[in-house]
Amino acid sequence: MKFYIETFGCKVNSYESNYIKEALIRDGFEYINSMNEANIVIVNTCTVTNTADNKCRKYIRRVKREVQSSILIVTGCAVQNNSAAYEMLPIDILVGNNFKTRIPSLLKEFLENRQKIVLINKTRDLTFEDMQINNFNHTRAFIKIQDGCDNFCSYCIIPLTRGKCRCKPFDEIITEAKNLVNNNHLEIVLTGIHTGSYNYEGYSLVDVIKKLALIDGLERIRLSSVEVTELDDKFMEMLKNTPKFCNHLHIPLQAGCDKTLKRMNRKYDLKYYEDKIKEIRKIRPDISITTDVIVGFPEETEEDFLLSYEFCQKIKFSKIHVFPYSKRDGTASAKMKEVEESTKKERVRKLISLSNFLEKEYENQFLGKKVAILVEEVQDNISIGHTSNYLKVTTPQKLEKNKIYEVTYNGD
Repeated sequence: MKFYIETFGCKVNSYESNYIKEALIRDGFEYINSMNEANIVIVNTCTVTNTADNKCRKYIRRVKREVQSSILIVTGCAVQNNSAAYEMLPIDILVGNNFKTRIPSLLKEFLENRQKIVLINKTRDLTFEDMQINNFNHTRAFIKIQDGCDNFCSYCIIPLTRGKCRCKPFDEIITEAKNLVNNNHLEIVLTGIHTGSYNYEGYSLVDVIKKLALIDGLERIRLSSVEVTELDDKFMEMLKNTPKFCNHLHIPLQAGCDKTLKRMNRKYDLKYYEDKIKEIRKIRPDISITTDVIVGFPEETEEDFLLSYEFCQKIKFSKIHVFPYSKRDGTASAKMKEVEESTKKERVRKLISLSNFLEKEYENQFLGKKVAILVEEVQDNISIGHTSNYLKVTTPQKLEKNKIYEVTYNGD
């Protein structure tokens, strides 16, 4: 039987979908990259906003409309968050966040008796569902080292859908990394819901990075994201002494206004954030620092937005991922007074414009210089890849995919 997986949301979902794909292939199922030709369609959902949830449900309706005879399996955060709504949909197998490893066995059970299956554990007190993958569907491989979150930012439902913080055993991370390197992955991205909180039997995130750096054949180690509050002295020492660690950090800001940060229930103020960025740049002056900013958070005034804009300008991020605030039912911010949609749109436009300017300014530092790229795509006589500091480079050469080459950066 042929199966297809559609993944919504974050890198953790991508990793988990990759695991499901490998597990089903091992069990004799065939993966195809086409929903319409599949006997089995798996949807890995996201619920970070109401909009994300609506997209998932729209896609599920499309599957039932276009591939009526297929077996439909739905899993992920949207299922965990609103299981009652999903149970009413024509879904054959409905799986909560902590049972994704059981999808192959649940599928076999369904094929035997054709009875609807619902398996959801509605609690935050979840164990770490360990997964091991041998190959990843991209040049750089993800390893999920952590799950859950205990931060409870006022706009975020994820602590309720992913449960409490919990971690992958230290030795299993290293084993998985070695397997991925043996299968020709030169770069590994460590990911989780709150990756920086990693703590397993006394081992920290920094301990993981330092151990990975000792693996022969692993050229790059990257973090998907890290909170500014987790950049302690131990992390800074690692940044200074671990050349395999990529010259890029994604450090969510969310707002450049202290009043807004307080309403968001973030755990730092602007001075703390700025001081940490200065400390990082003393160690690596040309590091790429990217961020997330939510625009139009409830009760954000024009003055609050301008403070946020000016702070981003001051920090000189190399890219800002701009998100208009989107209400998420069940969160503290859902009870706050919303900003007008037209105002949000205008603020988003302004901040994206600033991001584009800052991105170009950062890239221009490297024009004409030699940079090392990991080749991800080769089309005719064009090769495309990324540098350690995540510059996208296109070079007019036919290079070998999944290898690192030194080329001249000419911008894109």
